[in-house]
Amino acid sequence: MGRTAHMALPRINAIATALPDRDVHAAYNSWATRQIDDDRKAAVFARMMERSGIDHRYSVLSDADARIDFGSFYDAESPPGTAERMRRYADAAPDLALDAIRKLPELDGITHLVTASCTGFMAPGLDQVVARRLGLDPAVERVSIGFMGCYAGITLLRTAAHIVRSRPDARVLALSVELCTLHMQETDDLEALLAMGQFADGAAAAIVSGTGAGLALGESLSATIDDSEELITWTITDTGFVMHLSGAVPGRLADTIGEGNLPATLKGDERASSWAVHPGGRSILDAVERGLDLRDDALDTSRRVLAESGNMSSATVLFVLGEMMADHPEKGVALAFGPGLAMEGLRFGWTDGDAG
Repeated sequence: MGRTAHMALPRINAIATALPDRDVHAAYNSWATRQIDDDRKAAVFARMMERSGIDHRYSVLSDADARIDFGSFYDAESPPGTAERMRRYADAAPDLALDAIRKLPELDGITHLVTASCTGFMAPGLDQVVARRLGLDPAVERVSIGFMGCYAGITLLRTAAHIVRSRPDARVLALSVELCTLHMQETDDLEALLAMGQFADGAAAAIVSGTGAGLALGESLSATIDDSEELITWTITDTGFVMHLSGAVPGRLADTIGEGNLPATLKGDERASSWAVHPGGRSILDAVERGLDLRDDALDTSRRVLAESGNMSSATVLFVLGEMMADHPEKGVALAFGPGLAMEGLRFGWTDGDAG
């Protein structure tokens, strides 16, 4: 990973993560099953959830919001509207974000705050609220990344890296917080219930700078699959944001990754030793593994994050990178997929201090 003269090598110095207290995975399965009035579909749902690779998913919802203990996310005669869901986002997102940020080892000298979130809108924005509650200098520059979907975690890190390259003394606080469970929808559609059964809430924060040891951030990787715009969508409705995740995504992804120049582009001149792949679901990870012909254990970290926390949209790839940092990976690729159908990625590799 070379660097241009007079240009700092951006690196992640630290990553910290946070989850809400309430594990809702079993509650969701019960709630979803009660909405299916066809025994065959119910059996398929149970079998697919058993094979999902997910053991736990966490939510900011509480008994005051929803009767989770009784298996329902929204104990009301009609689903809550988007305004109510945004109110809950504004209440809960800053707290979860701060839970992650306060685990970081050092917050002094922050010059920039970059936030990513696609599960809520608020004004003053999440960035302003977090900056004020942290007591950051009012002169700290802020950037907000919204509604990009799961690959916004890569865009978050890429943006932080660009800032460091343009201003070598920058110390960037990069934050992702997603409250996916605020957008559960009552439906008897099997594909929709299976898709919602992967999503969860979580927050991740990172310090990105041009000095110190950490995961150096290198070349960006971007691709959009032709004629795929209907495969993943994220639509604002009167009852929250509705996710559509087609069951055709894994197959299309595996075919695309396995074709043309993309495998060589992803692997680079040498085979990457580490793969930080956003765990959008077990089938997504299987598709990436198959398409790139990876070794059997290459995506173990991604699979472990999926099992322990589910798909937390843009925050999830930071959870994966956070677990990898302890091993000081020499050469790796981070990837995430989302609406488009599109892929965003970054090369990374460990650097000791200023050796680069």
